Parts: sequence; C-alpha cells; structure tokens
Amino acid sequence: MSKTVLTCGVAALALSLAACATTETAGGALPPPTAEAAPPAPTISPELAAAQEALKTNPLLAEWKGPYGGTPPFDQVKPELFPAAFQAGIELRRAEIAAIVNNPAAPTFENTNLALMDSGRPLGRVSSVFGVMTNNMNAPEYQALDKEWSPKLQAAGDEITFNDKLFQRIKAVYEARETSGLNAEQKRIVERSYRAYVRNGAQLNAEQKAQLGQLNQRLAGLFSDFASRVVNDENTWTVIDSEKDLAGLPASLKAGYKAAADSRGLAGKWAVVNTRSSVDPFLTFSSNRGLREKVWRAFVDRGDNGDAEDTNAIIAEIVKLRAERAKLLGFPTHAHWRMDDTMAKDPAKAQELMLRVWTPAVARVREEVADMQKIADKDAKKKADRIKIEPWDYRYYAEKVRKARYDLDQNEVKEYLELNNVIAASYWMAEELYGLTFKEVTGTVPTFHPDIRVYEVYDKQRGNQLIGAFYRDDFARPGKRSGAWHVAYRGYENFRTPQTVLNSNNNNFTKGAANEPVLISVDDAETLFHEFGHAIHTLVSEVRYPALAGTPRDYVEFPSQVHENWLLTRPVIERFLKHYKTGKPMPQALLDKIDASSKFNQGFATVEYLGSAIVDMELHTRPDGVVDPDAFERETLARIGMPKEIVMRHRLPQFNHLFTSDAYSAGYYSYLWSDVMAADAWAAFEGTGNPFDPETARKMRAYILASGNSYDRAEAFRQFRGRDPRVEALLEQRGFPIK
Repeated sequence: MSKTVLTCGVAALALSLAACATTETAGGALPPPTAEAAPPAPTISPELAAAQEALKTNPLLAEWKGPYGGTPPFDQVKPELFPAAFQAGIELRRAEIAAIVNNPAAPTFENTNLALMDSGRPLGRVSSVFGVMTNNMNAPEYQALDKEWSPKLQAAGDEITFNDKLFQRIKAVYEARETSGLNAEQKRIVERSYRAYVRNGAQLNAEQKAQLGQLNQRLAGLFSDFASRVVNDENTWTVIDSEKDLAGLPASLKAGYKAAADSRGLAGKWAVVNTRSSVDPFLTFSSNRGLREKVWRAFVDRGDNGDAEDTNAIIAEIVKLRAERAKLLGFPTHAHWRMDDTMAKDPAKAQELMLRVWTPAVARVREEVADMQKIADKDAKKKADRIKIEPWDYRYYAEKVRKARYDLDQNEVKEYLELNNVIAASYWMAEELYGLTFKEVTGTVPTFHPDIRVYEVYDKQRGNQLIGAFYRDDFARPGKRSGAWHVAYRGYENFRTPQTVLNSNNNNFTKGAANEPVLISVDDAETLFHEFGHAIHTLVSEVRYPALAGTPRDYVEFPSQVHENWLLTRPVIERFLKHYKTGKPMPQALLDKIDASSKFNQGFATVEYLGSAIVDMELHTRPDGVVDPDAFERETLARIGMPKEIVMRHRLPQFNHLFTSDAYSAGYYSYLWSDVMAADAWAAFEGTGNPFDPETARKMRAYILASGNSYDRAEAFRQFRGRDPRVEALLEQRGFPIK
C-alpha cells in the first residue's frame, strides 16, 4: 500500500470499533437495551489500550502542533522514545484496518480505499521523523533502532498486504469500478491499489505469503545494515599535515578543509572528509598526485575494504533474495517486478536507451583522455616523469584542458557562486516561473540541527496563500549520509482537510570557517537547483488524494533535472551570481566561456553515471540472483567497455540507491529516462527565446508538476509538449552525435 499514511483520531476510532463490536446471545439475536442496563462498552485489547495512552503521552505519536497545521517535534526527539512509538503506531493502525475489514457495509471507494488512505497517521508521523534522524543524525543509537525496527515495520506492512479479507474488499471495489459512479481520479486509485496489492503478494496462498514475509523482513534488515556500514565508512577523512601538500587548492577550499579538521579536534591540520562534496574538488585542484590517489581510493573503496564495514556479503544476499521474491511473485527477474509500474515497463527498453547513449559517450571519453594525456606529457619535466591518466587524475587534468581550451578557471567561476546567493537565485526562479515566494522564519519552529533554515512558502497563483514550510539542511556532518536529497515530511492533500506541505532539501556542502563565505562549484550549484526542483514539485501539487501524489520512478527525476537549466540563465546571473567580494555580476565574457565549455567533459559525466546504471540493470536481470559483487562489477564493466580511466559514479559496495531500500533498484536508469524528458522540456523554453516564458511555465506547472500521478505521465508530457519526448534533445544537449 501507499506509504502516505493519515491519522484517525482516538474518538473516531472508538466509534468505528463500537459499530463493529457487539455481544450476541446464544440464539444469535441482540438483546434490546433497557433503561436499567445499557449495552456493555466494546472491549479493546491491552495492546490497543496502551497504544491509545501512548498517543496522548509520546510526542512522536501525537498530532504535530504549532503553525502550518503542525510541524515535526524535533526538539522532543529522543532515541528511547521510538520503540514505544513504533509499537503504538502499529497497534493503532491495526485497529483501523480491523474496522475497515469488519465493516458490515458493502465495500465502496469511501469505506475501503479512502479509509485505507485515512489510516495510520500516527505511525506515519513517527516514521517521518525517524527517517529524518537516520538520514541526517545517524548516531549509533539510531543505527541500532533501524536494524531492530525495519524488519518489524516491514512485517506490520505485510500484515496489511496479506490480509485476505481486506484484499477482497479492495477487489470488490475494483471489479465494480465501471459501474459505481467513480470519477477518473477515483477510478485510477482503485485500479492502482488493486494492482499494487496483487504485485506485492495479496493473491498468494498462505504458505507463499509466509515465505514472502520472511524474504521482505530479511531484506529490510539488510537494507538497514548496508546503510549503517556506508555511513560509518563515510565518517572518515584523509588528514593533511603540511601546508605544502595543499598546493593547487584555492583559499576557500583550504579554509573548508581546515574547518573540517578543527571540528574533529585536528588543530593545525586539514581534513578531506570522505564525501563527494569534499573529495571531488580536491581531485580537481590538488597538484599532489600521491594525495589525490589516496583521497580517491578512500572514497571509491567505501564498503569494500574487507573490514567490519564491508558490504559485499550483504549485497550478494540482497540480490539473491530479490530474485527469489520476484520468482515467488510471478516475475522473471527483480527488474521486471520493479519496473512493472514505471514508464519504461520493460528492462529491455531501459537497456536500449542506455546503450544508445553509452556508445557515443565512451567515444567522447577517448577524446577527452587523449587531450588530457597531451597536457600530462607536456607537464612532465623528463620522460621518466610521464604518467598515464588514471581515475584519480581525470578531474585534475580535465580542469587543465578546460583552462587551456576555454581559458576557463573553475576557481574563478566559484567566486560568483556564493551559497546564499545561489539559494536566493533558486527562490527567485520559483517566483518567476510559478509565483512562489519564500520568507525565512528560522527559529520559529523546531529543527533537528542548528544549521537548519526554515522558510514559509506563499503562492501568488493561489491568492498569495501559504502553501508550505520549507526546511533546508546544506552542510555535511558526521552521521549524515552523503549526497543530496529531497524529502517531504508531509505532502499536500485536500480530500478531507487541506494539508500544508512540509518538505526539505538536504545537501552536503563543506562548511567554511566562521564568517567565511561558502563558495560552491557549478556542479554543486546545479545539484542545489536539482533538489530544489523536487521541492517545487511537492509544493505546487494540487492532487486531491495522497495515493496519486507519487510519480513513477523514471518520471520523478524529470521535474528536478529540468530545473538545473535555469542556474546560468542571464536573468539569474544578473541578479544573483555576483562576485563574493566586489558584488559585480558574472561578466558576459566569463559566461561565454562557460557556455562554450558546456559540452566539455560530457563523456566523463555520462559514462560514470551510465556505468552505475547499466551494472544495476544487469545485476537485477539475473534470474537466480547469484553474484559475487566485486567480480560481477569488474566483469560487467569490462564486457561493456568501461574506460579504465573512469570508475562508476556509485560502485556497488556504497550504492545507497540500490541497497538501502528497493526504491532505485533496477531503477538507476531513471535519471537518463527522465533527462530525455528534461532536455526536451528545456528545449521548449529555449524555443520561445525566454527561459521564463509565462505560457510555457504555466503548462509546466499544470501538466508536469501540479498533477502528480493523477493520470498517465506519458500523456502529461504530451499535453505539455504536444508530442512524445525525443532522445535527440538529450544527445544534442550533451554534444553527442545524433544518428
């Protein structure tokens, strides 16, 4: 069932139970009430009684208080509160499901599908807060809780999916969908709900359900274990003792590494933390080749060191269990099961797209390496000093080629990308395109860390209505997983009472010293705009029912990827991309250099991503799922011709997308699938001559963003663009030949 869960109040729950709980006489007739003796009150189990009491006393369960319809009680979160909160949430939801199942009325959309959407709110609140803590503040206490409770929560979810009486009600509504007066959205919910239950095992026999439950619970525990090990391996760093080893690094980067060392008790030293936002700039600018290799190896070997944090055995078991589950559910492979509810549908279609782009991307890498090798040879003072380009050299020499070919220095560009200015630029983009405005209110609601900033979001297109509260968490810290992501603490809905959106963006920028500006790269700035695209998608939702809020995996990245394009538009540059010292906008000459180099290094960027995506799909189309992860990775990359100068963007031992849940498994291709739509959508704006063209923005909001999954997403794109997306737009954007 959907993970969007809602709350049923204690009073309403008691009424539902009272309607279903009566006492029969031996003859089956109900005794009439008398003035002397009222009917006995319905009895409830001790577990439910305890849960109802916890709802009043445990802040993790209670309805959120404060502005915006309530906000998460981050100021009251303690690890020890979660076990009782989880158990109580499960019991409360169990009672709500029982009330649905035991309803004597015939199944209808209202008393079955809507009732399901309206169940489990307390557990949903607990789970939302817990997800924030495990992603952002993952101390050992939370790792232990995650390992213990992930299988239990999975079992509680399976209990609902495997409830045959519930499924029969869902099936009855589904079979009557054409004659019961449902509107289009309601009919879509009924159809998707029925298919989701079937896809997840509702029609299996009792023995098969027991087997599936065991597989699901074991996988949930393995996902938790994988996540903890990778976080632990990322909570490491490379120490630099001497300032001479900082050669080539810009002052802002040195300051960031010094701040990282100071915060870890390493006074007088510098620390390159084992996260991408810290490692990539070091590999780009450090002239110390030995240190580059050391930093690179620490990063790419996360989870692959044969120690307590090694993840290879976990991966092997996950892949095997996934294959067993797919077979049990009637699918040829895990990829077929996962892609059954996507736009691509068939793994072969995803593979076809990836391989179409792979060939020109690899050819471009060969050209890029040849250009870099020439500079490396020229830099060698004597023949004995010559090197062959290795993966830890790629970014360093690519930057030299960029500077030589385009006279473009990334350090110069960063001086126009001060973090606060880039954030302001993203908000202005949202206002110009969609009428959203952001007002900072940090300090008015609880947050989980002092770095968090909070904003009220208003929508001019809805009469300047308050539509959300937006949290942003921009900096890396121990216990926070690497990467960047968006999460909704609470999504929009209005099928009962309109809900205000609460959502966040989470990045891992390197925090500078006190009162020092944080200068970020173009890649990091695009990542910020990307994640903000996810936030916009959630904030402007007009979907009535939460069951239609989520979109297919290979669509969800489209609204985020397309918004990266606005970063370097002239209106944004003039207003926000200003030199952090002089305050002058980025000059046209520098922008021209950036534009001229926009297709530069696209071979590298595409191949490191596609290497990961192809390995993911190959891994999950093995019917038996039996693999040695390290050997499989090496052999697959060799077979497809992975250039030796590049590694996968995410190697299997640290591939959180694949192994911390099922979410992106057999789905990493979705970034490319979405990017085809994103490139074509951006071409629509470019075709008007105005990146903020009002009519194109109106269609983008109405068809692509606000409509969620209320109807087929391929049709939504056709409504926006007038036709299906064309891969040629993506190839052209990356500078690859169109054949």
